Amino acid sequence: MKALVKAAKGPGLELTEVPEPVAGPGDVLVRVLRTGICGTDLHIQSWDEWAANTIKPPLVIGHEFAGEVVEVGAAVTKVKPGDLVSGEGHLICGTCRNCKAGRRHLCANTVGLGVHTAGAFAEYAVLPEQNAWVHTHEVDLDVAAIFDPFGNAVHTALSFPVLGEDVLITGAGPIGLMAAAVAKHAGARHVVITDVSEPRLELAGKIGADLALNVATTRISDVYGQLRMSEGFDVGMEMSGQPSALRDMIANMTHGGRIAMLGLPAQEIPIDWSHVVLKMLTIKGIYGREMFETWYAMSVLLQAGLDISPVITHRFHYTEHEAAFATARDGRCGKVLLDWTEA
Repeated sequence: MKALVKAAKGPGLELTEVPEPVAGPGDVLVRVLRTGICGTDLHIQSWDEWAANTIKPPLVIGHEFAGEVVEVGAAVTKVKPGDLVSGEGHLICGTCRNCKAGRRHLCANTVGLGVHTAGAFAEYAVLPEQNAWVHTHEVDLDVAAIFDPFGNAVHTALSFPVLGEDVLITGAGPIGLMAAAVAKHAGARHVVITDVSEPRLELAGKIGADLALNVATTRISDVYGQLRMSEGFDVGMEMSGQPSALRDMIANMTHGGRIAMLGLPAQEIPIDWSHVVLKMLTIKGIYGREMFETWYAMSVLLQAGLDISPVITHRFHYTEHEAAFATARDGRCGKVLLDWTEA
């Protein structure tokens, strides 16, 4: 089968033939239909320091996908051939303290699909039955392909109650944009999203943000009067991993404010901890999705009318992967998809 592979140490990816994976007793074999390009995939392609310390070539990459189940293992009990599924890319051990307590997203032994084991940028992929989310209601195939990052957005956006609250989101990448849509759908009074990319700030308006702010030219505090705010934001969602963004967020939170932090910093972030203490702020780290409560919430939100499709801005056939990765890396886009059906 064709697959997109990190064939050797160093920059680049190779579209090549690899053996078709075989489903074990508890696994399902999925014919991949759509995949989404993630920041993780860009790190692997460029072979930065994180990738060099994490990835062991040769490896089929990719973890955002949707496809049709074509075969199931002998021990599989619920998923069946013909099911449309999205893949949960965090493979857990099932035996650690958190797994046994039902807190699977906190598994200390998590293995990443397309990072530590063969991924989904291929014509076929294998994953454990419990990691195959079956879509029991009609869902757009492109949207199904981005359930993984959509889950990150939902997990972050719903970590704290947002009904009637003023919400600040720093970072208008695809996950930040989807988090804005979720927060507004969930009843936030004002949703303000910040970035320095004008194309992404334009997308924010299409997906439901009340105000998209270019922090290269405007301070966050300058919009208080426009929004009739007096004490800062109630809920913050840090999506960028940028030191200045976290510092700006802390400075603009109300007393007792709550911050959900998904953006992964590439370096240590010095902050004024006296602001955190004296304002009595709560900062919560977010990694991935709560398995599988977040997945349930995602499906229900879509059934209730939430539309995240505007975040998908570019679609390429998998044979055009170089152009697709260049587009995703450029940053003037939303979500970039690869189509794995025949051209």
